Amino acid sequence: MKDKHTEELLKQQVLDILNEDKNPQIDKKRPKKGKKKKYRFLKATGITLLLILVLLLLMVGTKPGRSLLYKAASKFVYNNVQHNEPDEEDKEVINRRKPSENVVREDYVYNYLVFGIEEIGGARNTDAMMIGTINTKDGKVKLTSLLRDSYVDIPGYKANKLNSAYSKGGVDLLIETIEKNYKIQIDGYASVNFEAFENIVDLLGGVEIELGKEEAKYLNRTNYISKKSNRNVVAGVNKMNGNQVMGYVRVRKVKTLGGANYDYGRVVRQQRALGAMFDSLMSSKNLLKIIPISTQALSYVKTDLDQKQIEKMMEAVIENKMTKLETFRVPVDGAYEAPKKHNGIGYPILLDWETNRIELYKFIFGYTEEEAKAALEKVK
Repeated sequence: MKDKHTEELLKQQVLDILNEDKNPQIDKKRPKKGKKKKYRFLKATGITLLLILVLLLLMVGTKPGRSLLYKAASKFVYNNVQHNEPDEEDKEVINRRKPSENVVREDYVYNYLVFGIEEIGGARNTDAMMIGTINTKDGKVKLTSLLRDSYVDIPGYKANKLNSAYSKGGVDLLIETIEKNYKIQIDGYASVNFEAFENIVDLLGGVEIELGKEEAKYLNRTNYISKKSNRNVVAGVNKMNGNQVMGYVRVRKVKTLGGANYDYGRVVRQQRALGAMFDSLMSSKNLLKIIPISTQALSYVKTDLDQKQIEKMMEAVIENKMTKLETFRVPVDGAYEAPKKHNGIGYPILLDWETNRIELYKFIFGYTEEEAKAALEKVK
């Protein structure tokens, strides 16, 4: 009985639909064919836009959603950087680096070596060396500059300046040297050569840097700016191209705007140039401009980080809302000597290692004085 009743209802519904098509009154109310298509199109578009909006809200507003964005962004970065494929010289030392021992490490801190390579006259020195730190405990991104002339122990070689380690054994030996002397774990690296550095600045359309009177005069009369046509900078704010910025960051014999000199002045200039490059990129609100610039700029960078590590780094920065960059320098004031010669090496910087390590730990890990001393005692 129940099935028969259901069958009758279905028949009646079919008849009603057929009769409805024949009813002229209903035909008058029905929209015309063109309007009907337009209505369907608008409805479909509206639903699509609503779905996109919901997806964006889910992706940005929820951690699982943001994880998808981190995966996509890290894949973009990984696909555009150069990966660590050793050249013939590096192959000889590729197995030199041993697992980190006697170094300070914390689960909430990631340390990455960032360095620039100068290849002039066949030399392969690292004139810019920095430790980029992500501290998820205090929610800060930090940048520590290591002075190139710091006198260090180099595993397998005589003690020498820090910037000579790379030429002797590539990035593996450089990282091992930093870990041995500064007693801090390095989790990965990113490098760029100075020629590529010029190209990146030019991709950004140049950057604004303020020069002192002495700096401008020096840059215009020396070959630090390699192209003579670019030796036209002035005291005050300059819109500088890549060749000019490259000359600026290499200067060390003239005081910076603010009074820093020699290696210390060079470190200040490097940090100012990086800050200006970051500001230049972020000032462009046009995504269509940022993406190609980022793609080409990343192609000049070489790293040993895999996609998962890049994703983890991005997540740490964004989830902890890290928007400020803090800077530091080793050696710290009052904890070094700078003789004209030491053990046959000209103008090295001799560090008071205990003091500098303690100050470094306080900066990177957020330790108290007592905690820093205790950490150092464990790895001596």
